[in-house]
Parts: sequence; C-alpha cells; structure tokens
Amino acid sequence: MARVRYGARTEAEIAAARAKGASLPDIWSTGVVAVWESDPDAIAAVLPPPLKPTGRPLVRANISKVDLPGYPLGAGSVAVAAAHGDQEGWYPLVMPMTHERALTGGREVFGEPKKLGEVTVERDGLVVRAALARHGIAFVEVRGAVDGPLPVPGPVEKLDFYFKFLPAVDGSGFDVDPVLVHCVRNEKVRKLERITGDVVLRESMFDPVADLPVRRLVEITIGEKTTDQKGRVVERVSAQALLPYIHQRYDDPQQILDGPPEGSA
Repeated sequence: MARVRYGARTEAEIAAARAKGASLPDIWSTGVVAVWESDPDAIAAVLPPPLKPTGRPLVRANISKVDLPGYPLGAGSVAVAAAHGDQEGWYPLVMPMTHERALTGGREVFGEPKKLGEVTVERDGLVVRAALARHGIAFVEVRGAVDGPLPVPGPVEKLDFYFKFLPAVDGSGFDVDPVLVHCVRNEKVRKLERITGDVVLRESMFDPVADLPVRRLVEITIGEKTTDQKGRVVERVSAQALLPYIHQRYDDPQQILDGPPEGSA
C-alpha cells in the first residue's frame, strides 16, 4: 500500500525535522523600523495585566522583507513598550505575515498575534516607503528619504511579551488558564541608515493602531538584520483579567464568544 501521508511520522522523521529546524543559517531581512511617542493613556489601555506601561509611551512599527529563496516573506508588527515586573520589552498588538507558514508557528507555539496581511518595503535610490495592510487598508505607512548611515550596533537581546491561550469550546472563556510568554530575540545588524520622514496611521476597524497617535516621532531607520528567538512560559495569568482583551487577536471576536449555535450536534 502506498504511504498514507496523513498517517503517523516515524521517530526518525520527527528527529530529522527537529534537527533541520535547529540548524538553520542566519536569514537576513531588510526592514524599516519607526518608533514614536504616543498617548500614555492609550498605551496603558491596550496592556492586559500583569503587563504595565514603562516610563515612556513608545510605539514601534517594524516592517520587513525577507528574500528567502523561492519563498519571499513579508513580516511586520506594531508593538507598544511594556513592562513585566522589572523587565521591559514590547507587547505586539498585530503582526501581519504574508505566508501561512510564518503565521501558524508563531501563533500556535509562542502565542504571537499574527494575521495574514500585506507587507511592503520599497526603496528607490534614497526614497523609502514601507506599509502594513489588511482588508485593503494600509493601516501603517512609513515614508521618507535616507539621509545617512548610522553606526552598526553590536548584537542585542530584545524581549517581547505574548499571551498564549485556547478559546473555550463552549464559548465561555478559555479551556485552560492562559500563559504569559517571554520571547527573547537575539538580533544582529550588518547595515543601518537613518530615514527622515513621517508615519501615517489610517483608520481600520480590524487593526485600529490609529488609536496610538504619533505625538512625537523618535526615529525611523532602515537596516539589514538577522534574529533568532527563544520563548518560555513565565506564569499563568488570570483568565478573567485577560478575557476583555481577547478581541485584540481576532478580526471577529464574536465568533469565539458566542459558543456553539443552538441545535448544533
């Protein structure tokens, strides 16, 4: 009988897949990063407990293109500065990806708020345009011109916060208590340039980052970088406290709060 592809994999196949994933070479991306100061009350409003605001109300948009052979990938995020205890990092609100493969692993393993979307990074000479779009709306657009090189920073460790959870089968909340994940990213940069420009936030009912207005632009850069990441669960969190924020993850949160339709088997 021909192999049934939905059948169980052998231990050797599983081990080979793990080894392949652990030995990937550095994958370099070209990305635009914009950081701005926003409304402190707006930042505080989007942070589920136990996360809290830091001393500075920062928002960061990261928009990147990765030229994987035969599999070009667009990846982005919009995150706010956050603290968990004495550790400061970033809490991403939305992470558009152009391919399902990049989306699925991040959501299911780390709890990343990834969604399928459009990612644009264009450079024509010194002119740069980068954007994140979903449902036909470029809800974040960064525009400007390169005005000079910046010193290449050394390797740096960055921290992101995610909440990993499973919506309950009966629509009542979660199947088990959610967990808070610390994701540590080790970043190396080989080229970095300053951009003079602006950030445009457009209204979107699905990705309402326009609620985090640009009060003061801190910096815009374009660079080439590579990162790896490791995550760990640091604590279980209150389901009741997280439930009011669950809409951040879904375009239609009602679908997971309604429960099964009447008469369904």
